[in-house]
Amino acid sequence: MSHPASASRYFVPAPSHWPLVGSLALLLLASGAVLAMNSSTNGGFMLLGGGFAVLVTMLFGWFSRVIGESEGGSYNLHVDRSFRWAMAWFIFSEVMFFAAFFGALFYIRVLSVPELASPEQALLWEGFKNVWPSAGPAVKDAFTPMHAWGIPAINTLLLLSSGVTVTWAHWALVANKRQQLIVGLALTILLGLVFISLQAYEYAEAYSHLNLKMTTGVYGSTFYMLTGFHGFHVTLGVTMLTVILLRTIKGHFTSERHFAFEAVAWYWHFVDVVWLGLFIVVYWL
Repeated sequence: MSHPASASRYFVPAPSHWPLVGSLALLLLASGAVLAMNSSTNGGFMLLGGGFAVLVTMLFGWFSRVIGESEGGSYNLHVDRSFRWAMAWFIFSEVMFFAAFFGALFYIRVLSVPELASPEQALLWEGFKNVWPSAGPAVKDAFTPMHAWGIPAINTLLLLSSGVTVTWAHWALVANKRQQLIVGLALTILLGLVFISLQAYEYAEAYSHLNLKMTTGVYGSTFYMLTGFHGFHVTLGVTMLTVILLRTIKGHFTSERHFAFEAVAWYWHFVDVVWLGLFIVVYWL
């Protein structure tokens, strides 16, 4: 059984079922994604929808429990320090996650495509040229690549602005300006929602008018893997920011103790930085 934490004792929470629920959500998401990409039926999309529903349920349920422990006085400075290290390592793991996909794109553009277009490969892939964007030598369907100076540029401005608004909200929290804190968080969430909406519109345009799909060779697959996973992270960030906003409205957090806000702000700034890399490498160059 857990008790309120003293200044020197480390709080140990009671066993929780939420990690198991999160594992189920990941299983449904992975299974649904595989089926959606490789089947003509709607079963994969149904699994994806179920996975997202279970994931959101897990997030709100687990957040609720942690919030109750925090507001109940169970956490001390030792717990706060462990939370900061845990969040730092989590963000580092996310950096490595995206580094793998950026590395795959680098390998394709710098090594694979030039090699396949080399004179040594001319008999195998006659006429294939070292140009990017490219679907690869085996894909003959024409497609139009996504240009940077449209929706992607607008989305870049939106995310950079959201980084400013969440920082403005943090300053307000430190200065005990509750109204400014609420407005800053609400603006950040709004900017995130507009970003997600524009990305969904961009995907619809790519499929219907540009013939840019997951099946469009190596360009299509890397484009959707990088931008799609980033969009998922933005969605998760908006969900967490919404929880923080609701807690702020209820009067949670003080200028001295507000790690939950800081953790979500760190995550949001990470999402901003990743998007800048995506905009430059995937859309612009």
